[in-house]
Amino acid sequence: MLLVVNAGSSSIKLAVFDAGLRAVLAGSVTEIGGAGRLTVGAVAQDCAAADHQAALELVFKAMAAQGVGLVDLTAAAHRVVHGGEALVAPARVTEAVIAGIEACVPLAPLHNPGNLTAIRALAALAPDLPQYVSFDTAFHATNPDVAVSYALPAKERARGLRRYGFHGISYGGLVQHLQDRGALPARLLALHLGNGASLCAILDGASVATTMGYSPLDGITMGTRTGGIDGNAVLRLAEVHGIAGAGRILNRECGLLGLGGHSDMRALHAAGTPEAAFAVDHFCYWAVRHAGSMIAAMGGLDAIAFTGGIGENDALVRGRIVAGLAWAGDVPVHIVGAEEERTIAAQALALLRAGL
Repeated sequence: MLLVVNAGSSSIKLAVFDAGLRAVLAGSVTEIGGAGRLTVGAVAQDCAAADHQAALELVFKAMAAQGVGLVDLTAAAHRVVHGGEALVAPARVTEAVIAGIEACVPLAPLHNPGNLTAIRALAALAPDLPQYVSFDTAFHATNPDVAVSYALPAKERARGLRRYGFHGISYGGLVQHLQDRGALPARLLALHLGNGASLCAILDGASVATTMGYSPLDGITMGTRTGGIDGNAVLRLAEVHGIAGAGRILNRECGLLGLGGHSDMRALHAAGTPEAAFAVDHFCYWAVRHAGSMIAAMGGLDAIAFTGGIGENDALVRGRIVAGLAWAGDVPVHIVGAEEERTIAAQALALLRAGL
């Protein structure tokens, strides 16, 4: 069996898959370092875990009580948010890979440290268990230089200031799903719509453009992120609120929340206020507007695919976006479940079977 780990700074989620990539068990610990909650399968209880290693110990003990122990695992696989320019494919964890993830901490200071902590914690608990990593940025490594380069001086670009793109594990799983069904077109517009949201132009199965950039802030309107915003507006926010304050506003207080009072699309639909309706309008408008850019990057459109919480479940939003793209032609529309954990498991299993 294969363990998939998705670790944040104060939480950790785990899923176990068998060799056929069927889900066996799932677990999580919230509020690591404080009064948290341990959930494994249908069993939940309060807990207190001082750090990620303690959290993993609690999860493994609870998993063993439900028939899945550490000795049953053949490998573990981690979701890592940022791989930078060098880590662009799933890989077995080595000291060099860990160093590469550490080098990307300035690019993802809220995510990569938690990912590293979980890798090290698991290595301490099960030193002989092979560990693998999949990177959320890797799928977009096929974007051409002209698509990823900001028009900055060379010395600034050398600092890593470029477009990377995110949601890559989700897009990779979506492509695999359509390939398996024999339904992957040459020019696919993919929309991962959730609290975080992005679009991707997928040409012959490879990403050629995406809406997120240096960070997950750019692109379309999101739950609490502003999406695309003029750099001078950012500078003005920093002037008024300071850099940390501006960062908090742009990432935590904007988007659907800032416009309509709710970050959850379901709450906006239920609210019935003019502000809530405008927030939905804004989300759909910018999704359609950015979709036009993605279609241009592919030279046309053969199909559309939706994934993510909103993409999978909100027929109203999907309908408005599809209607807004009617000018691009009458094309098939696919709804694909976001199964990032299974995609990570599949990538690790392929490496394991290849002896890597």
